[in-house]
Amino acid sequence: MVVRVPPPSAQPRSRLRILLASGAAALALAAASVVPGVPLGSAPQQAQAADAGSGKTLTVAVAQSIDSLSPFLAQKLLSTSISRLMYDFLTNYDPKDNHAVPGLATKWEPSADKLTWTYTIRPDSKWSDGQQATAEDAAWTFNKMMTDDAAAQANGSFVSNFKKVTAPSPTQLVIELKEPQATMAALDVPIVPKHVWEKVTDFSKFNNDKDFPVVGNGPFILTDYKVDQYVKLKANPDFWRGRPKFDELVFKTYKDQDAAVAALRTGEVSFVAGSPALTPAQADSLKSEKNVKVNEGPGRRFFALATNPGAQTKDGKKFGDGNKALLDQKVRQALFLSIDRKTIIDKVFRGHAVEGQGYIPPRFPAYYWQPSADQALAYDPAKAGQLLDQAGYTLKGDKRVGKDGKPLDLRILCHATDPNDKAIGKYLKEWWGKLGIGLKVDCLDDVSVPWYAGEYDLAFDGWSVNPDPDFVLGIHTCAALPAKKAASAATDNFICDKTYDGLYKKQLAEYDPAKRADIVKEMQSWLYDSGYMSVLAYPNAVEAYRTDQIKSITTMPEAAGNIYGQDGYWSWWSAVPADGAGDGGSGSGSSTGVVIGVVVVVLVLAGGGFLFARRRRTTADDRE
Repeated sequence: MVVRVPPPSAQPRSRLRILLASGAAALALAAASVVPGVPLGSAPQQAQAADAGSGKTLTVAVAQSIDSLSPFLAQKLLSTSISRLMYDFLTNYDPKDNHAVPGLATKWEPSADKLTWTYTIRPDSKWSDGQQATAEDAAWTFNKMMTDDAAAQANGSFVSNFKKVTAPSPTQLVIELKEPQATMAALDVPIVPKHVWEKVTDFSKFNNDKDFPVVGNGPFILTDYKVDQYVKLKANPDFWRGRPKFDELVFKTYKDQDAAVAALRTGEVSFVAGSPALTPAQADSLKSEKNVKVNEGPGRRFFALATNPGAQTKDGKKFGDGNKALLDQKVRQALFLSIDRKTIIDKVFRGHAVEGQGYIPPRFPAYYWQPSADQALAYDPAKAGQLLDQAGYTLKGDKRVGKDGKPLDLRILCHATDPNDKAIGKYLKEWWGKLGIGLKVDCLDDVSVPWYAGEYDLAFDGWSVNPDPDFVLGIHTCAALPAKKAASAATDNFICDKTYDGLYKKQLAEYDPAKRADIVKEMQSWLYDSGYMSVLAYPNAVEAYRTDQIKSITTMPEAAGNIYGQDGYWSWWSAVPADGAGDGGSGSGSSTGVVIGVVVVVLVLAGGGFLFARRRRTTADDRE
């Protein structure tokens, strides 16, 4: 779900300084031949990075758990961020403006009809076991996703339009398409080593969490992992862009975010991300702290409410126990008309967010959409009551009652680790109570069980949006529905509509950036009117780090952006240790630059064991 990332999400944090980044991938595709330069990977930078490695550790406090370390299954922001550290993608997003830059591929170019794409694979990338990374690895990765539903669980939408993928030579990858596809310079798919992964027999159960070190070709190498204890990665000295400067990067999970903030104060951790961001009170308390810098920038997440439109499988079999009242558009719209978004921004986010409207955050202005004045579901409790009356839910005393005589009582899934869920849940209970609607706020550590089972009415939702929005648009298509009842799947909340599906296919096939953006906005308009989702806010990225441990680190966008949960590995790869920083961290410094980091340890306070095969939706930023 996601973002409920990123993640791996989505939100604009300071309205100004939002870069024109969203159309970058489409612009790259519009050219007949794309041969970008090589920023951030110049010979001097690589030479400088090669000299790094002095036992430095960067420890990051996070709230989220790992769902899977398999890039074929991982959906949470933390998990997909780790995949970006372990494996290279064909292309990456430039941290300055999100345009496509080389990854494993140094060049990509389409045929005249744009149905065949040829990628030149770099000759200077090798797997951590010493074998060369080749086009055959990329071809195998995509073919596995095309032929194995389990391998397509996380990122299958990227290959659903692929007709054939081959590797004519070690440095040439050829992808043939069924129809034009505008995301060919934005395929957010980790490329894995064929000689390792071809031994996996069941991709639905393999979590990549038992044999260490895990073979990869990214800036970091996964060296150890224990469920709810830690994930460790070390710097890859042979990474083609240059070795990270931190030798160890530790993501330590705190379920209690006040404890995480306290750990930052004592120097136990170098960086704190929050859940999924620091609360205003936490951020304010750190601003005067010595050797601590609070970073706030435009985020890439949206914070939303999702309704259960009736859980179903791909073949149309219904399941779950969602309240049937929510099948009525008037009821859904009535709920959203009775939400005071301004109060949420002012009282819950305390100004550290932008009022929500469309599905794509204003951080990506090419795709950002706003409803017209006539269309907007602005705060209007009186109109909400009228819609409920029209839908047959009239007031009897102080309760709304349906034609069957039953009161209108709803349940909403809440993430126990997210204070925003809890705070907004109290407001919803009050606002909807005035309309005569009962509400039970179910705050759980793991909401995935009722969510995938369709056993909910509403849920706090959110995703981190990538510069190319295709993925977050695709999770509302019929193709994203689960194959079996209660099975994990790419779908966000079981939406399946022919009109929306038609628009999705249309935007995917449109290479003209402006025309594609118009279609994406039309899709957002449809989602808005449907009442299946209501975007309440675009929260800012609010995070903090110790300047005596981290001298400099790259934000994304570089001008004013986030550090944690980026569309790439820039922050942790670029981080420069402060003078005197060592294990666990100590040192002093400034705040903008590039990190060169190393071992990732994710400590999750609980017990040991191995990963569940089920993807778990435990925070508001599950997907990047």
